[in-house]
Amino acid sequence: MNATAENIQTETRTPLVEMRDISIAFGGIKAVDHASVSLYPGEVVGLLGHNGAGKSTLIKILSGAYPRDGGSIMINGEEANINNPRDAKSYGIETIYQTLALADNVDAAANLFLGRELLTPWGTLDDAAMEAAARKVMGRLNPNFRRFKEPVKALSGGQRQSVAIARAILFNARILIMDEPTAALGPQETAQVGELIKELKKDGIGIFLISHDIHDVFDLADRVTVMKNGQVVGSARTTDVTKDEVLGMIILGKCPPGAVPGPGAARL
Repeated sequence: MNATAENIQTETRTPLVEMRDISIAFGGIKAVDHASVSLYPGEVVGLLGHNGAGKSTLIKILSGAYPRDGGSIMINGEEANINNPRDAKSYGIETIYQTLALADNVDAAANLFLGRELLTPWGTLDDAAMEAAARKVMGRLNPNFRRFKEPVKALSGGQRQSVAIARAILFNARILIMDEPTAALGPQETAQVGELIKELKKDGIGIFLISHDIHDVFDLADRVTVMKNGQVVGSARTTDVTKDEVLGMIILGKCPPGAVPGPGAARL
């Protein structure tokens, strides 16, 4: 099946997220120029491109960190009004940054409820309820996690990633943005993050995966979208393109036959 026919087949479903013709400029320089991407339930879409390609800026628009200059965002087929991170959270959008933004000196449960702590009728912290909720969500996400009483600074990189993901999905996130989730992790911890992502997919959660590691993207993503100079070069299923072809998209802007070209594709 060629890329165009497959793309038409995919469109029979309603996307979880659809960003259409998104644009933003800083000081007259177009950081994102009429970019369109989509994400379906239970799908991982890898966003690739050199530094400055526009992928992180595009995703920061979805997360509410940057207001867009133009274009629209559709969530479950309805237009979404996202002007700040609070708006994004109201649509079930959560971001897990490379730094994870965890409080190192407290345990997993305290991190999961950071800023949203549960209280007893007497106004004190309900540590038992928060730990019970933490054990429930971590049991679903990572059944091997046992270190609930230790500060997260004592955890491994993969375990810390588990805590960050659990915090995101605890409050019913349906759309996750993961920024370099395997950066600085060893092979075993990278494999652990891969297992976490598979569990999230089973629950119908959609994931935008920003990464510079093309091998990780091919291991984890269902589709890839490549950006260059603020524009989308093209999108493809990972089964329809090779790693070398995707490298050609990143470096040369050359869209292979197995991909659907975007406005940033090189005109040969």
